[in-house]
Amino acid sequence: MTTVDFHFNTPDRLLHTCRLIRKAVRSGQVSESKPLLVYCSQTERLARFDDLLYEFSEDDFLPHVMADHPLADESPIVLCPNAVTPASPRQAFLLINLDDEVPDCFSSFDRVFEIVGPEDDDKASARKRFAFYRDRGYTIQQFDLSKTTR
Repeated sequence: MTTVDFHFNTPDRLLHTCRLIRKAVRSGQVSESKPLLVYCSQTERLARFDDLLYEFSEDDFLPHVMADHPLADESPIVLCPNAVTPASPRQAFLLINLDDEVPDCFSSFDRVFEIVGPEDDDKASARKRFAFYRDRGYTIQQFDLSKTTR
């Protein structure tokens, strides 16, 4: 069954997501054979995230493409404005949801990351997503980033 991780009180959702992806790539959880999918139906937010993946670190290159790109079947990181699951043999195990709604395909993944910023509207939509997962019996892990030091 899918496990859901909520990272909340994240000062910068997109930057935190970049760091999370870098960690997953470095640990080997993400590769060409095990892609990670980043979902967001809001094209402007997804475009900002796309740019940030290139800019956030001079030391790390995180190869990624949009889902409609010709290299999407080879890229370890796929950015997607539609709730889809990559076809076998490249079954994605990790999903990062940057959207305000739960994507329909979430249960196809072993692990879903919900990234929540400090803004009231973001927290409100996250509470709805949290209740959705909880009410259906999914295991939820919570990480309060306001309690961590950098």
